[in-house]
Amino acid sequence: MDSDSSAIQVTRYKNSIAWFWGLVGLASLVWCASFFRTGLTSERVANPAVSGAPRPVDFLFGYPHWADWANYFTVIAMLVVIVLCVMSWRKNPGNPSVLMAIASTAIVWQDPIMNWAPYAVYNPELWHLPEWWPYVSISPTVEPFIVIGYCMFYFGPYFPAIWILRRIQAKKPMDAFVWRHPLWSLAGLILVIGFVMDMLLEVTLVRTGLYIYSQVIPWGSLFPGTTFQFPLIWESTFVTFVMIPAGVLCYRDDTGRAVAEKLAQKLRLLSSRPRLATFLLMFGILNIAYFMYGGAFGIIRASGIATAVACPYPFPEAKVYDPQGFYEREGEPGPYFEGLWNTWMTGQPEGRPANNPINPNAACVGES
Repeated sequence: MDSDSSAIQVTRYKNSIAWFWGLVGLASLVWCASFFRTGLTSERVANPAVSGAPRPVDFLFGYPHWADWANYFTVIAMLVVIVLCVMSWRKNPGNPSVLMAIASTAIVWQDPIMNWAPYAVYNPELWHLPEWWPYVSISPTVEPFIVIGYCMFYFGPYFPAIWILRRIQAKKPMDAFVWRHPLWSLAGLILVIGFVMDMLLEVTLVRTGLYIYSQVIPWGSLFPGTTFQFPLIWESTFVTFVMIPAGVLCYRDDTGRAVAEKLAQKLRLLSSRPRLATFLLMFGILNIAYFMYGGAFGIIRASGIATAVACPYPFPEAKVYDPQGFYEREGEPGPYFEGLWNTWMTGQPEGRPANNPINPNAACVGES
């Protein structure tokens, strides 16, 4: 009887801990949301000559309010994620998938840098943090609320990939490649699934006007020189730098233990706190992977080869983000602003060039 009572108490304790952290997650979501706003008030970014949010181009299906739906969807989706994480933790305390969901959400702290590196310019009508905050102002225009859903993006490809891998393994003998090298097999599946998923998702989101890539390399990009240009080869490949380790670290072998759990034990990280050690390992590796993503785009940025600009610029309530003068050369009307981190980080120690003569065949003339 005493053992039964103890077991019940332990179960209740574990359940209460799961719900406690679920409420912490919910409170954090509400707390973050309290700072968000729409529109622009910072003189650094806002265009004083424009009031409201006129749009020089039509977004998907001619519908102008996709930003509102994206805001609401993010709230609902994150509530669902929190509930699923709590339920999964109650059923299996220490679930690596829950730890990875938290870790892949937590790397959002890098997002301002990762918007800066690939020239990701967000719609000011999205809920966003105050654009004058020191760190978030690294983002070209605004730092939006929707990026809180990172885990659905970076961790999402793992689930169809592991489903496919398990079914392939079930049909293959034990000496097959998928059994001898399951991590490589899983990584390859995530690479393909992640690339396709990112392409479909981002092409759609750009077309709805949630954001643009203001500058891209003409080669390997879709629709270069238009408002809805997308750096396909570059973006859809580089995002898998994060997707692949997120999935591989959660792969469970025949012992039922995840790669991250075994690696944390092997490295003797916080041996008395194995769950915390597993989370910290995941968080550290994902941060390194995300730095690789930003570093790859940083090299492209500093090289000056991202010459195709998104014409016409779709957010006239904001100054044209033109760190290297390419917009001005292509005839896009100003005013312009160069943003932060625009000296040696962008391969131009003196900052934005002062003289940017219009090209003879300027792409933006007549478009804006």
